[in-house]
Amino acid sequence: MPQDAPNPVLRFDHVTVSFDGVPALEDVCFQAFEGESRVIMGATGSGKTVLMKTALGLQPPDEGTVYVFGEDISRMRERDLFQIRSKIGMLFQESALFDSLNIEENVSYPLLNQASIHCPPEEVRPRVEEALKFVELEGILEKFPSELSGGMRRRAAIARAVVTQPPLVLYDSPTAGLDPITAQTIMALVVKERDLNKTTTLLVTYRYQDGNLVANFRYNPENGGLEPAATNSGSSGTRTFFMIMREGRLIFEGSQAELEASHDPYVSKFVKQRG
Repeated sequence: MPQDAPNPVLRFDHVTVSFDGVPALEDVCFQAFEGESRVIMGATGSGKTVLMKTALGLQPPDEGTVYVFGEDISRMRERDLFQIRSKIGMLFQESALFDSLNIEENVSYPLLNQASIHCPPEEVRPRVEEALKFVELEGILEKFPSELSGGMRRRAAIARAVVTQPPLVLYDSPTAGLDPITAQTIMALVVKERDLNKTTTLLVTYRYQDGNLVANFRYNPENGGLEPAATNSGSSGTRTFFMIMREGRLIFEGSQAELEASHDPYVSKFVKQRG
């Protein structure tokens, strides 16, 4: 890497993770930079969620090294991982909100339970309200997850993921199980977070249209909506890369144009799912 090149926010260096001797990730290498989007696709069991958990430090690699913000987290002590995780937002599958906590308590959880955040008590509620406003969910602080629709729960979970304003956000299947209109709303929030805060984004999805939206649209703060990104915009482009996983291996990494030009029958299966 040239001396003046930026350091990657996240780097996997020949990472292998196995369960009972069976690789869930096998020799995976990639790196993601500030403001960059990575759309991760693959069949069920291909290693997508394991990749996310490994990036978060929840699953240590058996071989290879994971670097987050330039630090090797592969064999880092749990206590030291807290500092790293405080700079990572995570949207888990099916939202994973705490059923026994109301929405205010759910969204405030990272602010109150990550010591490295250093959020003064008087700032907690305003930041929660700001995060809920960001996902267009004002006025539901006292409600419980069971009182919300699936789409509202997903938006509340995004608010929890971004309330600490993390530079890296991981989304594990954010549109799974949602109707197309709600899914579009969720993806618009993903793009909004990326563009307003220069967030590095990793997105696991089964829907090609999710990746297409991330790659080709940009948030316009003037009207609060999405608009097509300029195609000849150099550094102002969306910088989106697609990654295709198969049986734990990263078998494709490249731009949308390269993805659509691939003749690999496995890769092509995901490109054609436009719906």
